Amino acid sequence: MSENLRVVKIKKPDWLRVKLPIGESYRNVRGLVDQHKLHTICESGNCPNMGECWGAGTATFMILGNVCTRSCGFCAVATGKPLAPDFDEPQRVAEAIHLMKVKHAVITSVDRDELWDGGSTIWHNTIKAVKTLCPQTTLETLIPDFKGKKEDIQRVIDAAPEVISHNIETVERITKQVRIQAKYWRSMEVMRYLKENGVRTKSGIMLGLGERKEEVIQTLQDLKDNGCDVVTIGQYLQPTPKHLEVQRFVHPDEFAFYKDAGYEMGLDYVESGPLIRSSYHSERHLQPGVGRREWEASKIRV
Repeated sequence: MSENLRVVKIKKPDWLRVKLPIGESYRNVRGLVDQHKLHTICESGNCPNMGECWGAGTATFMILGNVCTRSCGFCAVATGKPLAPDFDEPQRVAEAIHLMKVKHAVITSVDRDELWDGGSTIWHNTIKAVKTLCPQTTLETLIPDFKGKKEDIQRVIDAAPEVISHNIETVERITKQVRIQAKYWRSMEVMRYLKENGVRTKSGIMLGLGERKEEVIQTLQDLKDNGCDVVTIGQYLQPTPKHLEVQRFVHPDEFAFYKDAGYEMGLDYVESGPLIRSSYHSERHLQPGVGRREWEASKIRV
């Protein structure tokens, strides 16, 4: 392991405590997920906000199975040889979203690098199925990089979700250790291509993996320069002992600093805090200007 990602043992601070998932709404969502044989990144990614989001009757669906062809050092999703794509999955996802009566849904997927289209046909079909069955539901799609293949990215764009997100995850210097098969500038090129095609764009960054403060600022600037509208910034939490160790727990004040920096450089919406994840409060990221107006108002009050 690189010197930048050395093994350390540090205690989790109080500000990272989360509530256990409880309540009738949580049980209803779990029942629908199980009934329709769906995968959620909430479970596969060990998301700390699962209790809150599922308790509110929402979830982030993960399509194309629950086995990924990549082996990122931070991710709890299983790595291996996936099963063949299930072409009935788009309709099942749409039916579950319909039954949940959600106004805004998030869909993500594992990487399927072994497929000729990277899974983009299933992506397209899922978005279309949701829009047909649930025409009032808005959609955010958190996509892989599709190896940078524009024809695959275009299939998602053509299905017309309201927001397309692709996470940069970390700073350029440690991308190779954190996202082993990914490339920092390839992800930036994905962001640029999305924006050039008129999409509202979004990305996410994890902190606590050995990045430096100035590198986080540079990553925010790179995202802005490549057409990103919305950025989420959260604390990395080690999912299992086999994954990358947390190098440090970032104080909430530092998250607030990055939020201010992002708005000052012109980003449209910056969500920054220890427990923030890319799909957290995603319904708030739809409308241009909302986050910036709230931030500006908060600065006036101070």
